[in-house]
This record gives sequence, C-alpha cells and structure tokens, in this order.
Amino acid sequence: MLNKRHLPSITALQCFEAATRHLSFTRAAEELNLTQSAVSKQVAQLEELLQHLLFRRVRRRLQMTPAGDLYLVEVRKILTQVEMSTHYLRSYGGETEVLRVSTPYTFGARWLVPRLKGWRLRHPQIHLDLCNEQEPDELLQGKADMAFYFGQGARPGTESLKLFSEELVPVCAPESLPAQPFTDPTQLSNLVLLQNASRPQGWHDWFADQGYHTEHSYHGPRFDTFYMCIRAAQVGCGVALLPRFLVEEELADGKLVIPWQHAMPSQDAYYLAYPEHAAEVPKVREFVKWMMEQVI
Repeated sequence: MLNKRHLPSITALQCFEAATRHLSFTRAAEELNLTQSAVSKQVAQLEELLQHLLFRRVRRRLQMTPAGDLYLVEVRKILTQVEMSTHYLRSYGGETEVLRVSTPYTFGARWLVPRLKGWRLRHPQIHLDLCNEQEPDELLQGKADMAFYFGQGARPGTESLKLFSEELVPVCAPESLPAQPFTDPTQLSNLVLLQNASRPQGWHDWFADQGYHTEHSYHGPRFDTFYMCIRAAQVGCGVALLPRFLVEEELADGKLVIPWQHAMPSQDAYYLAYPEHAAEVPKVREFVKWMMEQVI
C-alpha cells in the first residue's frame, strides 16, 4: 500500500479535474472558490507526486499532456465514487441500518421484489440494498449480509434456510406452435431449443426424464439469465426450459404456453443464507422472519 505521503489529496484531484474542463487555472479557481495560485500549487504538487507533467503551458494557455489525459480518466472515476458514496450515506438517517442482500437476477426481479412490498412499513429502520452478486463466497467476503442462491444444502461457514424447490417446464409463444400438436417431446427441437448458460444440462435431462434422447438437446442460442430466455421465448425465438414459478404471470396471461405437458422436478432448491456468526443480528433475524412468512 502507498505511503500516505504518496497519496494525492481530494482537493488536488478536484483542482486537476476542474482545470482539465476549463483549461484555465483562473476559471478552475473561480469554480472551486479558491485562488488561482492555490489551484496552480495543487496541480504542481500533483505533478511532482506523479513525476509527470499533466499540462503544458503554451502561449499562456493550458494544454493537456498524454499523461494528463490518462490520469483524468482515473481521477474522474475516483471523484465520482467519492460523490456517490457520500450521497449514499447521507440518504440514511442516524438510526438506519443497511441490509445488503444478493440474489440471482431473474429470481430477484420475478420472485423476491414482489414479496418485499410492505417491508419498509414494518421495518423503516432497515434499508434493503439488493444486488446481483453470485460469487459463491460473497457472504464470507463481506460483500453481502445475506444471499439467495440455487443449489444443494448449506455453504461452508453459513446457515442456509430452504425456501422451495422448482419444476422445469418448456414454454414458448402461442404463435410458435405448429398447426398439428406434437406427438413426442423431441419435436420441440423444431422450434429451436433456447439454452440457459447456468443449466447447460437442462434440455438433456428433461428429455431423459421422459425416456427420450435427441442430438439437438445442446443446440440453440445460449443466454446468461432466465430473464433473457423468457424474453426470447416471448418474441418467438424458440422454446425455453424454465422454472414454472418464474413464468406464472406470462402463462396466466397467455403470453407463453406450455407446448408439451411434462414438468421435471429439480434436484436442487432455492435457499436463503447468512454467515453463521450473524444468526442473532437483529436485521438478519427480521429479514429471515419476513421471508419465511412469504413461503408459507
């Protein structure tokens, strides 16, 4: 780690960034409510620290050097992050706690978010911060307080509560169906089998569960998330194999249909996990209680 003497001050970075926009120390000083000499001194100290010139003085005007252009990109990232972090903290009252919850993207959008209605009224002092973080050890790394995940059993160092299992069904847009009904499930490959990157074995296992096999079970466009698979099926790109609970709304509205009536139970389940040492933390305990109410 750099010695503190080798770290520039926020003021120096602000002076540099303002000077790059105005190409004038005088106008930068006016913006920052400093003197022209103060801005000039801050930039000079920054150049000495970096051991690179950031500006050239040409005919009493400033021109940025290649080193200055390169450094500006990083400085703006730093200042933006400082500003965002400041606004982030100011947005909470003194009694507010933040509960960071990670969730798979489609699960979070489709299942979790609708079940958070009313949370704020019951727990105004606990601010939820949801993120799409799927690293297996995000809890132990401190990136999240709690995590939803799909898998088998508990992860090391955590306590995991089983929420529910799932069953996979094929779905497609109604207009994708042929005039004649299918006589066996392998004919679905004529519609194009939409693949999900997180379940590469999905179609193969679904066919095998019925005693069928097709060489097309791994063929078809591949998507990172279930959400993209849902959209692809809706617009007629093919047939997707999806957890039924994620598409209940589209099935009820007729935007998607099930072209072959076979639901395959998954061997895995959805869990809510938190570090073992956090079991008695009030905000964790309250969120666990809330979630268990949603799955009863």
